[in-house]
Amino acid sequence: MLTGIEEVDWASLGHAYGPADDVPELLRGLASADPAERETALDGMYGAVHHQGDVYDSTLACIPFLLELVADPVVQDRGSLVELLTSIGGIELDDDEELDELDPDDEEFIPAANYAMAAAAIAAGADVFLGLASDPDPEVRLAAPCALASLHPEPRRVLTLLRERLTVERDTEVRLALVAALGRIALRHASLRGEIVDWLGWLARAAHDPGLRLAALAQRARCAPGDIPDDVVPWVTGLLEEIRTTAHASASPGAEGSRQAAPTLIGQVRELLEEHAAGRPAPWTEELLRTLHAALDDRVDDRIALILAQLRSPDWGQRSDAIWLCGGLMRIWRGRYEEVVRLVGDQLHDPEPRLREAATSFLERLFELGAPAADALAARLATGAGQGAGPWSGSTPGSGSGWASGSGSGAGSRAGGWSGGRGQHAFVGRSGRDGALLALARAGDTRAVPLLARALEEGEVRRELLYAMDGLGPSAAMLAPLLRRRLADVELDERLYDRAAPLLYALAAVRGGQAVPEVLRVLRGAPANRRDWVREAALRTLAAFGPAARDAVPDMRRLLAAESASVATTAARALWAAEGDVREVLAALERWLGPGASGAERCAAAQALGEIGPAAAAVAPALLPGLASRDLWVRVRSAAALWRVSGDAETALPVLLAAWEENRHARVDVAECLAEMGPAASEAQLVILTELTRRRRHNAREGASGSHDVHLDEKLLTLCRAALARMERGAF
Repeated sequence: MLTGIEEVDWASLGHAYGPADDVPELLRGLASADPAERETALDGMYGAVHHQGDVYDSTLACIPFLLELVADPVVQDRGSLVELLTSIGGIELDDDEELDELDPDDEEFIPAANYAMAAAAIAAGADVFLGLASDPDPEVRLAAPCALASLHPEPRRVLTLLRERLTVERDTEVRLALVAALGRIALRHASLRGEIVDWLGWLARAAHDPGLRLAALAQRARCAPGDIPDDVVPWVTGLLEEIRTTAHASASPGAEGSRQAAPTLIGQVRELLEEHAAGRPAPWTEELLRTLHAALDDRVDDRIALILAQLRSPDWGQRSDAIWLCGGLMRIWRGRYEEVVRLVGDQLHDPEPRLREAATSFLERLFELGAPAADALAARLATGAGQGAGPWSGSTPGSGSGWASGSGSGAGSRAGGWSGGRGQHAFVGRSGRDGALLALARAGDTRAVPLLARALEEGEVRRELLYAMDGLGPSAAMLAPLLRRRLADVELDERLYDRAAPLLYALAAVRGGQAVPEVLRVLRGAPANRRDWVREAALRTLAAFGPAARDAVPDMRRLLAAESASVATTAARALWAAEGDVREVLAALERWLGPGASGAERCAAAQALGEIGPAAAAVAPALLPGLASRDLWVRVRSAAALWRVSGDAETALPVLLAAWEENRHARVDVAECLAEMGPAASEAQLVILTELTRRRRHNAREGASGSHDVHLDEKLLTLCRAALARMERGAF
């Protein structure tokens, strides 16, 4: 085994962490009889030799040895080795635009040829995968179809083999893998696509197993998204119900016990997958539905209907899957989600903790869209769910929650034993009581206020809760004394910014002007570490206090001369808010608009002038050069400020509309200004109407998301409606 491994000059080869002289040990570890050693070796292969999908010269040198290990029936865990080879050889170069942009002189440069050579080397030995399709080990059979579809150079031969295997295979998940591989062949080889699509259509209606019919339907939709039948929703809903009743009838209780924590990343991922699948007779339906949703794409109404059907299912696993699928749907597409959100809120009272966790995590990100679930959130918070004297009892420093620990969730295929306690435990952190409170506060529901007060009185508070106070209106004023007390307790050390910034933000949100002494203590005591950040945060809070911050005027005036533009301009805004005297303020701001100012400095000064408004009209000429800047954000900030100080829509509007088209992420700022302009921005009416008719969110990113993405898009829509309403009123 591993013949010739010593003949390779591994030390001359490299991987993600330097010389590859440790690779022989990793390869031998993959063949070890010890499961822990095999897992550690596999972790090392992914962590160094195939780090984040990269292919190094050492990766290429490993391919013959990996193929040898895969072919040896004595070697254990060969399914994971097949997956490793599939990943190494499965890079689609035509789709990887970044390869051509890499700098060959960069130390981290990996030649594009490495990916092509890896694919060629594995394809040359891909016949080994043909025999694995009938291997006695089901994990090997599970991995083999994707390898064959991705790497074998004879797709027709593979197609025939996979269809034959489907007639004799009895393992459910392997059967699903066979169908998925057929779909992959159809996508990669146009000459076979029509034949495979027709066959998948036949299988979707003729197969005896409802899971197989669902898999075939999902793959057919993936390969021919333009030909998805109109009755897909009732069809899929019926299949899910059939799967549920069949699976529950044949399910046997799974073993649940404790196991030692996995020392490797791969082991930890495996345990998460096992946790997710535990207690679910058909956990594989999630991936099938994910595939179907991806194919449905912008058929938002159909996707919502599918999710609603799942949320009404008696199977908690289907309801959990629906929540995760809806998270992806709402992140990309606009739609009518009120009923979805209400039904997700209903899951907060389910006895299954993983379902409650999914519901809470989903609702946290909805902000104003979470309003239909507000009653359920408030009821959940009112009833409590832990053992303990108070809502945050038992909390540990930094945890932000007093709930007992439970499990997480992931996504996976093979079910396994779940190591967490079921039923009697709730969740900590993002999925605990503070998560429900965060969702309620972000929804702007004032029932969150007294609960926030109790949270501030007891233990640590999750920082996101502090940043959620700006949507609660006047009722949140009662929180000011508690926030003030907490700010007074913050130590003036190197961690001051991390601890004080959320409290300062919250005090600004609730207009807690009585906290001026505590804010001044932070402002004056800021340490060298991130001093400007601390000062800017404190000054923003003082600016929000307005005239109530008069005692801080000497400090504001002193910081007008700060070397940092962010500090100086924020000091100017605070001084204007406190005194209303524009003379010193305008002189301080104008110096950051000169020829030598950077883009960030110009933006900071323009924003400050915009907040001052017409009282700053004398400085309007200094904003004009910014309208022609190469920096888009300088143009946007300058144009918005010009309108706000001078009312010159004729000059500002073309700049704002050009930025709207150039960068979608500027649209919220532009729309805010258009809403203020009203009839003066009537030329933008078509732009606004077009945005309001789009189904896709303006900031949607495939494969990435931020916690505020949906909120920002909904804010854009609100501003667009306000702008349009003002324009239409001005027309009459």
